[in-house]
Amino acid sequence: MPDQRTEGQVGEDGRIGSGLAAVRERLEGELGRRLVHVSGAGIPLLYVLGLPYAWLQILLVGGVAIVGGLELLRLRAGLADWWIFEHLTREYESETIAGYALYVVGMAVVAVAFDPQIAIPSMFMLAVADPVGGVLGGADPTPVKPARAFVGAFVVCLLVGLPFLPPLVAAAGGVAASVADGVFAEFRGYVIDDNLTIPIGAAAAIALMLAYGPGWIG
Repeated sequence: MPDQRTEGQVGEDGRIGSGLAAVRERLEGELGRRLVHVSGAGIPLLYVLGLPYAWLQILLVGGVAIVGGLELLRLRAGLADWWIFEHLTREYESETIAGYALYVVGMAVVAVAFDPQIAIPSMFMLAVADPVGGVLGGADPTPVKPARAFVGAFVVCLLVGLPFLPPLVAAAGGVAASVADGVFAEFRGYVIDDNLTIPIGAAAAIALMLAYGPGWIG
C-alpha cells in the first residue's frame, strides 16, 4: 500500500526520529553517566527511609565485591565491550579501575569508617557534587574547574548536608567535597578519582569539625 503521508508529515517524522536519536545518544553518553551518578543517592536514602545502618554497611561491602568482580571481567577477561561497560566507563578508563567501581568503594569506606551522622551526608555529597560540578565545569577537562563549578558543587553539598548536620559542619563538608570535585589530583602518575576523594574528604572534614570545632556547633 503506498505511503499516504504528506511531505510535511514525513519531514515531521524525520525530525522526531532525529530528536529521539539525539536524546538516546546523550543518555548513553555523559548525561547518562551523570544520571546514574545522581541515582546513587538512593543508597543513603535507604537509611533515611529506615534501613538499619548495619544492613546498609553490608549492602555496600557486598557492592564492593560485585563491582570488583565486574572490573576483573572487564580488565582481565576481555569483556570491556559488554553493554554495561560501554555505558558506565569512559575511554581513559580502559586499562584502569573505572569510576563506577570507585564510587561504590568510596561509599563503602565512609560507611564502614564513620557513623551515620557523618557517612550519610558524605554519600549524598558524592552523589550530587560530581554531576553538578561536571555540568558547570564545562566539557573541556582542566586541572582546576571554573569558580562556578566550585560554587555550584558547594551549594548542593550544603543543601544535602543541612538535614543531618549543623550549618558550619555541613559547610565544612561541602568545601571539602567541592575542592575534591574541582581540583585534579594525581600521585606518582596515578589519577586519584574524585569518587574516592569526595566522600572521604567530606567525611573527614565533617568528623574534624564535630570533634574539634567550637562547642556551639555540635
